[in-house]
Amino acid sequence: MRQRTRLLAAVVTVVAGILAFGTASAQIEDQISAYTGANAEGYLQPLADAIGADLNGGLWGSAYIPVDGFHVSFDTRIVAVLFSDDDETFDATTEDGFLPEQIVEAPTVVGSGDALVIPGDGATSFAFPGGFSLNSFTLAVPQFRIGSYKGTEALIRYFALDTGDVEIGNVSLYGFGLRHSVSQYFSEPVPVDVAAGFFWQTFSLGDDLIDANAFTFGVQASKRLEAGVVLFEPYVGLSVDSFSMDVTYDYEGEEETESIDLSFESDTGFRATVGMAVTASIVGLNAEYSLSDRSSFAFGLSLGF
Repeated sequence: MRQRTRLLAAVVTVVAGILAFGTASAQIEDQISAYTGANAEGYLQPLADAIGADLNGGLWGSAYIPVDGFHVSFDTRIVAVLFSDDDETFDATTEDGFLPEQIVEAPTVVGSGDALVIPGDGATSFAFPGGFSLNSFTLAVPQFRIGSYKGTEALIRYFALDTGDVEIGNVSLYGFGLRHSVSQYFSEPVPVDVAAGFFWQTFSLGDDLIDANAFTFGVQASKRLEAGVVLFEPYVGLSVDSFSMDVTYDYEGEEETESIDLSFESDTGFRATVGMAVTASIVGLNAEYSLSDRSSFAFGLSLGF
């Protein structure tokens, strides 16, 4: 009964996290509908960076992979990115022929919730939409781990939901990766477990509002330390990440509505991770910090057999 309760709690956490993001995204679409491409990119850039960091974060944990033997676990990974003061504004330009043309520091999607109104000629004004006053961005995702065949395990992420809400639309997340034990090939025993793996995933929200793809390749090392029935496992990792995101929305001009397509492409970057995993029976917990261009914290709950 307690195992079922823990599993249900993990699923509820995932659903709540993704739906909360879906609701916010419906509001974001309303905000960016006042912008054309250049301003919209500046407005959304901190969010695009955060989604990429969240998707590529919290994947691995322990580097221990048995050479043979069946194991399976269900994980809930919660990854959070903190925003800085630099993320709160961007250089925005007035649009729709507004005179005189002005370049100002306007709120980004994570910035102040107050719109910035600029006066112009002939008692006109131009309003730059406010943000959502966010200090951080958190995404909870489900993850399955299945192995092991000759030191190889598969990782699967899958979540799909038709919310029935016209504003939010459908939400889907799926990904696949493989990880292999490297330490099994060392001729001499080594004090740590070493593994390497890759993971690809895609995330979509709404009617083509957001379509994102993430890919990471990395190596991990960990050390298993037994203390009675509890297993402590400090670990470190180094990975190479890439991320892209497409956003489609309707721009509401003065005379007509125009469909706008945006593309966010991140440079391939390195990420270093340090963390600790604690396991007792079939329940595992882990926490880690990743240092990169967009650093993040990750927490995990695992139920494994």
